[in-house]
Amino acid sequence: MNKNVKFSLLFSLMLVFFGTLSKAQSQLKKGDLVDGIAVVVGDEIILESDIEDQANFAKQQGANVADKCEFVESIINNKLLIYEAKRDTLIENRSAAIKDNANQKYTQILGQFPDEKTMLSTYKFRTSYEMKNAIEKIDSDNYYGQAKYGRITEKADVTPNEVTDFFTTFQYQLPEVKDEVSLSQIVMYPKLTDAHKDEIIARLNKIKADIQGGESFESQARIYSDDPGSAAKGGLYTNIGKGKMVKPFEAAALNLQEGEISDPVESDFGYHLIQLVKKSGKQYDARHILLKAEPNAEEIDAAKKELDSIRTLIIDGKMSFKDAAYRFSDDKQTKFNAGIVTSQEDGSDKIEKLNLPPTISYQIAGLNKGDITDVFQDVAQQDRKTVAIVKVDDVIAAHKLDISTDYNRIKQMALNKKKNEMVEKWVKEKLPNIFISINDRYKDCTFKTDWRKKVD
Repeated sequence: MNKNVKFSLLFSLMLVFFGTLSKAQSQLKKGDLVDGIAVVVGDEIILESDIEDQANFAKQQGANVADKCEFVESIINNKLLIYEAKRDTLIENRSAAIKDNANQKYTQILGQFPDEKTMLSTYKFRTSYEMKNAIEKIDSDNYYGQAKYGRITEKADVTPNEVTDFFTTFQYQLPEVKDEVSLSQIVMYPKLTDAHKDEIIARLNKIKADIQGGESFESQARIYSDDPGSAAKGGLYTNIGKGKMVKPFEAAALNLQEGEISDPVESDFGYHLIQLVKKSGKQYDARHILLKAEPNAEEIDAAKKELDSIRTLIIDGKMSFKDAAYRFSDDKQTKFNAGIVTSQEDGSDKIEKLNLPPTISYQIAGLNKGDITDVFQDVAQQDRKTVAIVKVDDVIAAHKLDISTDYNRIKQMALNKKKNEMVEKWVKEKLPNIFISINDRYKDCTFKTDWRKKVD
């Protein structure tokens, strides 16, 4: 039921915070930009190359960057939050973790292309360093911007009367809801036979023996590891904090001496060989070699038969879908919630049909409320093969938002408006005391906020 992993690109974060920005009345002239300082917010510097790199990356990830003036203002807005966030002692500094995650994301994106040259050309970067640096800046800006936004708006709330007033005022401007469904699921990972597990463990033990015989852990990880996030780096993860890795990995790694290699360790991802590289305070560096526990055709068929028998019990009324999800589902996100699937966008249990993964759309086509799909094979996150069944809990036709049927959504809109107003007020209070300088290249841009008045 999970969609392909999407990289969060929130350059337009403040467009959401402040409402849609007015289109800039003047467009920048076409032509290549000479690199230099575009904007300064406090001690946060935005280079022309940063804007170009982020715009290129955003476009490839599906973001709309048609108006450069608007795009630049979204960055300035967010930089103001970032500048204040880094001065806020209650916001954790995650620079090291963000850098490490940027390297992992780079590797994941690379896996979608035939080679590195093609990827860099597509994203319009000259070198891997430039692209990794852009990803790191994006993730850092997202983290600090959102953290400060959360701090400013943490006490925001709306009363039922405020929700009603919001609906009365904006009801004719509210969007139409497209066709939606509410779904529940039971997902099972096919179980490997003992013989298959022994085969994987034997392979890892052979790799360990080769390392102990003189091969480097780094080279063996590059050759054999199935982890796209670390294989190209010789299996290395740095600055690992407590709770970042799955529990079996963390427990095994922290029980090693520096340089020591573990026996094969089983986790939800497969089987690992782990080498503790360095431990410093609450963080550590480790290398690992992952062999995925990929089920074969016989193991998948066995899982299908097991789930089909569970489906029969549900249809015959001998077990509720909720109880079956709790007892048998391997999907941790839904098994404790009656199997209910929620939207990745807003957490709602109502999902637009157009946003469903293709496999799910196909499986529920033609089904009515209360129907359950046949058992089908799917792929979860980390590309793990699964078998699943899906129940159609509700089918909601396209309609205009109405307070009688969409109260929670309208409440969230009213709350977002109040949060936006809180941030706008905060910005007005902060601007007189923060140095902001914008290059004359953008003098023809019509910004929503008159930033230049604050440069004295």
